[in-house]
Amino acid sequence: MAGGKIRKEKPRKGGAASSNPHFQGGIPFHKSKGQHILKNPLLIDSIIQKSGIKPTDVILEIGPGTGNLTKKLLEAGKSVIAVELDPRMVLELQRRFQGTPLSSRLKVMQGDILKCDLPYFDICVANIPYQISSPLTFKLLSHRPLFRCAVIMFQREFAMRLVAQPGDTLYCRLSVNTQLLARVNHLLKVGWNNFRPPPKVDSSVVRIEPRKPLPPVNFKEWDGLVRICFNRKNKTLGSIFRQKNVLSLLEKNFKTLQALQLTPEGSSDDTEMAMCVSALGDTLGDLSMDTDVGKDDDDDIEMDDGDAKASDFKNKVLGVLKLGGFEEKRSSKLTQADFMHLLSLFNKAGIHFS
Repeated sequence: MAGGKIRKEKPRKGGAASSNPHFQGGIPFHKSKGQHILKNPLLIDSIIQKSGIKPTDVILEIGPGTGNLTKKLLEAGKSVIAVELDPRMVLELQRRFQGTPLSSRLKVMQGDILKCDLPYFDICVANIPYQISSPLTFKLLSHRPLFRCAVIMFQREFAMRLVAQPGDTLYCRLSVNTQLLARVNHLLKVGWNNFRPPPKVDSSVVRIEPRKPLPPVNFKEWDGLVRICFNRKNKTLGSIFRQKNVLSLLEKNFKTLQALQLTPEGSSDDTEMAMCVSALGDTLGDLSMDTDVGKDDDDDIEMDDGDAKASDFKNKVLGVLKLGGFEEKRSSKLTQADFMHLLSLFNKAGIHFS
């Protein structure tokens, strides 16, 4: 069930529940839980078609609601695992399919998708509560074994961030991290009037296909670099890495690793990477992230060159940027390959981000 930020409405006085557009089968929808049900059967058919479901597929559905999409998924695949938080919707699903040929192929799990241990599935098709978009995306990408693809309805702005390319206004840390782990494609735009009750935002359906094999990168190191770069994505990297707080953090890592004579591994093993990816979603929830608006002026304080040792480390960091030709470049224009190259140069110089 999709979700949008819309004002609460008081229940109507008088009249049958079935006449209220916020009801289906006598069940009132809770917009605070993101309960916006897809009501357009042509749109549901289009989502099924674009999902490329095989008759042998085990399908994961998140937030099935009253089962409009669930029915089509059951008809297209081998079985459906539906995860639903609302016990009222669980009962409605069971009632809807009880006694039908489809009931034996439906498994309903009641609980919070972000806290559930997910079983094996081949493909995820879902119309989700929008407030869980970021943590859910990375929970899915951390799932093992990797699934074939996920076709998910997101709030349009979030979807556009997922697919944004270098130079796009919405290109951000979310874009870079998601595209490191998966191929992401925009499938179709969905207007608010396709839902009951209608949200005040448009939506988009996105296809997420995990990369196999995963890129050979230490994900903690990668995200540490990307986090710093997108703190002020429209500033040059030379300006970002001159900031006192950035240099202090990197120098602390540098001294710690030197003292312990340790070097982070070049790439994470699959289990470690999955844990890092899963945790990432909790830090990417705000759609206003990675903008320069409202940043603290203290972030722009540059390292004082009066301290010779501090100045030496600053020159070491800036030397890496100059070596790769990155000093005058901006994060908002860097590609995946650029970030890979920059991380490699820093690591070769003994500078690490985790």
